[in-house]
Amino acid sequence: MSTLHFATLPHRGLIAVGGEDRGTFLQGLVSNDVRRVEAGLAAWAAFLTPQGKFLHEFFMFSLGNSIWLECELARRDDLIARLSKYKLRAKVTLEAVDTLMVGTAWGRNVEAAFGLRAEPGTITPLGAGVVFTDPRVLDAGVRWSLLANNATAVLRELGLSEASADDFDAVRFSLGLPDGSRDMEIDKALLLENGFDELGGVDYKKGCYVGQELTARTHYRALVKKRLMPVSIEGPTPAPGTPLTVEGENAGEMKSAHDGAGLALVRLEAWRNAPDGSLRAGETQIIPRATPWMKFGAA
Repeated sequence: MSTLHFATLPHRGLIAVGGEDRGTFLQGLVSNDVRRVEAGLAAWAAFLTPQGKFLHEFFMFSLGNSIWLECELARRDDLIARLSKYKLRAKVTLEAVDTLMVGTAWGRNVEAAFGLRAEPGTITPLGAGVVFTDPRVLDAGVRWSLLANNATAVLRELGLSEASADDFDAVRFSLGLPDGSRDMEIDKALLLENGFDELGGVDYKKGCYVGQELTARTHYRALVKKRLMPVSIEGPTPAPGTPLTVEGENAGEMKSAHDGAGLALVRLEAWRNAPDGSLRAGETQIIPRATPWMKFGAA
């Protein structure tokens, strides 16, 4: 059996941003440098409130005459509506596209199966779509946007075996990677609490964008007191939003999880002061751990 796997991500969808002003339009709105995308790389970015709070996250890549955003499908219309408010007289179009489906592929050296370099954000066409290495960490594998009517057949022909979105969740849990509003609270979460800094989702040199001031201030003043972290779960899986405690004191809250693993937004001081390094969610024991890409050591 193949050690390389692929999964469709039915909760993710696509927006094509077209028009001659598409690059400059997005550059003034999103947290990453759109010029990287125009230069032929994929990037991860966020769209924030003017106060610097999370609204949407997405992958960006170029295909044809558009810059594409891979975003949360259920919230795609909201993202289009919010971006449209900034169009003014810019020559830009925003179109939801469903002819391509979205998914991911993972496994040791999976990028080689697609002819991609082992570097974050490298991209290549595949049929009428594209594939690119995850721009956050290489261990997250490859993202793909392929024609819906033959994506599965194309991926099987490349030697990959089909898995589920839940299987990929286990991968991203182990790596500490958030998945939109499943893990980041809308109009409340801060980018740096969710790894955008270390994962390359913020560019501090690109110039102004919506919500930049709070993000930059949090970075330069080292104000991050909570972090989204991978956790092991011993006991019943807590629902998202379940409070976490240490000796009865607030220590964070649970995010997405299943099968003994997940993500939690952890108050760092509480975690570091926990006698055994573990937190509680009722009767369930929650054990956070730092990943190699995080810029702090484990407690």
